[in-house]
Amino acid sequence: MSDLKIKKVNNFSAELIVPGDKSISHRAVMFAALSNGVCEISGFLPSEDCYSTIGAMRSLGVKIEELGGSDNRLRVHGCRGQFDPPERPIDCGNSGTTMRLLSGILAAQPFSSQLIGDESLSKRPMNRVAIPLEKMGAKIVGRGDRKTPPINITGAETVRAIDYASPVASAQVKSAVMLAGMFAKGKTTVSEPYPSRDHTERMLNYLLVKNLRDGDTVSIWGGQIPESRDIVVPGDISSAAFWIVAAAAQPGSRLLVNNVGMNPTRTGILSAMIRMGATINERIDESGCEPMGSVEVIGGNLRSIEIGGEEIPRLIDEIPILAVAAAMAEGKTVIKDAAELRVKESDRISAVAENLRRMGVPVQEFADGMEITGVEELQGAEVESLGDHRIAMAFAIAGIYASGETIIRGTECIETSYPGFVPELEQLMAGNH
Repeated sequence: MSDLKIKKVNNFSAELIVPGDKSISHRAVMFAALSNGVCEISGFLPSEDCYSTIGAMRSLGVKIEELGGSDNRLRVHGCRGQFDPPERPIDCGNSGTTMRLLSGILAAQPFSSQLIGDESLSKRPMNRVAIPLEKMGAKIVGRGDRKTPPINITGAETVRAIDYASPVASAQVKSAVMLAGMFAKGKTTVSEPYPSRDHTERMLNYLLVKNLRDGDTVSIWGGQIPESRDIVVPGDISSAAFWIVAAAAQPGSRLLVNNVGMNPTRTGILSAMIRMGATINERIDESGCEPMGSVEVIGGNLRSIEIGGEEIPRLIDEIPILAVAAAMAEGKTVIKDAAELRVKESDRISAVAENLRRMGVPVQEFADGMEITGVEELQGAEVESLGDHRIAMAFAIAGIYASGETIIRGTECIETSYPGFVPELEQLMAGNH
């Protein structure tokens, strides 16, 4: 198990490009595999999670060439939605996105398959995708009522189009149902309590697959095959979020992030930081598959806010680092309506609360969130990642604001989403001493 030792950093000025968006990288590989020809993907994120998706699609007979280069290009040979039965269980590693989205594809295939994952993924609930996919005709067997992995999927002989009201706003649930719906006769509709991130809808539109959003509801028509087109993956706003908070909370700091995804269903982190008093300037280009652009952050003093309701799906992955920002803000920040955090790679509410307390921050924990009282200075401490990449990175950033030394236990998990994070952090610390 690898540890990371962090020292305090004074104000800094930096310009960087973050790795490709993880959510979009997963979808680009899967949708290209569903297409009617050859697709080249540039900007692919070479992380463990995304390689799980490559491995999964290869196990279904998809030819994927790794072309490399500075933009991490792939060439995917589409199978027109017709895949080969896997010869062995499909290993999804630590990736919930791989397992849940792939379930939607496999629910419509004329064979049986098994999806497995690592220890962390094997504790995560798959019933949220199993319930609608079984309504569409698939048979899905997992462990217990929550259907934790391994899960066995027997595809439907005839996929039924459904109208499904999801109890949670989840892009993974919505995407799994839409993927299965592409194989159904007629129109499949998914509604959510709030709109979740819309990468699936945008990419399907780009690949000329008809789907329609109306408020909190999205519909897709069956019998469509994605058109093969080249896909550019923008930088990941969730990866940029760590550096955005690092700069925003430090008066005198300046950061410029280029070529980053600016999808409005993902930029809740920017809205929240602006409400906390950060100075953020944006430039957006909407000419491609996804909006992308640059974000400039100028550091200052932060103030407390309330985070909840409809904005939660737009920043669910960024709440650990937002909690760190709250620890450095004046007043009490309340985060609510985020119970979804308890079933991520770790129980992120519990993990954040415990680690902040170790760093001298008063935290009151709720079932669906927490109240964080900001302090003048964080205290260096030994904290646990719990095998969760976002916890590890959030508290690495907390460490650069803490007195003394901070030690993050178990940081190898960072490789699942942001392979270059530690070198970037070490460069930042080296430039301050």
